[in-house]
Amino acid sequence: MKNFVQEGETLTVTAPTGGVNSGDPVLVGHIFGVANFAAAAGAPVEIDTCGVFVLPKATGAAWAVGDILYYDATAKNITETATNNTKIGVATVAAQNTDTTGYVKIGPTVG
Repeated sequence: MKNFVQEGETLTVTAPTGGVNSGDPVLVGHIFGVANFAAAAGAPVEIDTCGVFVLPKATGAAWAVGDILYYDATAKNITETATNNTKIGVATVAAQNTDTTGYVKIGPTVG
């Protein structure tokens, strides 16, 4: 194929306002991923757009395996709340309402 560009699991995007640290959730437009390294705002940063990651979780809600999850760009964490948030993946391990992190498979979901 002459029109193939890349696999797409890792993309280079521009780091958002405030910059990012390695492992931070990153949302650029409708592209969600996890930063591979620290980058200042406006600098190029590589993000992984699929895989399972331990990410910051909104407290107050429990997750079950397979629950659809969303990124809250304001709070910079993962939540089950769809309203005003971006769908990013599913829970791969149950999480308690007191947990501050959760296991998230990012990428396409069913539902």
